[in-house]
Amino acid sequence: MSITERQIFEPDGRAIPYVDEGTGPALLLLPARGLDITYLGTLASVLVEEDFRVVQVGARRPGADALTMHDLAQDVVDVMDHLGVEHAWIGGHAFGGAVARTVALDHHDRANGVLLLGVDAGETESLSGSAPDHEFLARARDTAIDAVQAAALAATPEPEWAAIAPGLPALIIQGTDDRITPAAGGRRLQASAADRATLVDIDGGGHLFVSTHAGHTAAVIEDYLDWD
Repeated sequence: MSITERQIFEPDGRAIPYVDEGTGPALLLLPARGLDITYLGTLASVLVEEDFRVVQVGARRPGADALTMHDLAQDVVDVMDHLGVEHAWIGGHAFGGAVARTVALDHHDRANGVLLLGVDAGETESLSGSAPDHEFLARARDTAIDAVQAAALAATPEPEWAAIAPGLPALIIQGTDDRITPAAGGRRLQASAADRATLVDIDGGGHLFVSTHAGHTAAVIEDYLDWD
């Protein structure tokens, strides 16, 4: 797990947590809905060991204003600006991948590609029948952040966030046993941009494969980006 200290970036009163580690070309990781960035730490640490610069960007604390996916994408770009990251692969787990797609659509010149770790298709993330993932998520989800993010998704028309940005490559990684963001969603998205999107299954991976199968997931990312 990453031991690098988290920082808080507060542009215009927004409190956006992030962890920045490594010195290689940049890869951003955004967490699933309502979750803290902590559970991405193991994956981030493995990638740093493979000479990536990994920036984990969490969700801002809820405020008075209603948000859209475009606002959440702007938070990510503002952190990139703050850290001097001109462009990067933008990656996210589940809902984080929806934000990543929005970043790539809204700020095309800042994205080298999108990394989608389980594809959130925009439906409510049901936890039914997903134990032990259910148990972890029930404990770990911040209900206030979850509600804000769910509202942002509902307030944003699907064409404004769901597609893979034109001309950009995408790597889709998914757990074969993920019942929260099922593998079928990744297959549909890959088919929509088959010339640019690559799909890799993590055999036996559930919704939290980014943590339980961090080494395998990192190896897939490294092999795809050919970082050697």
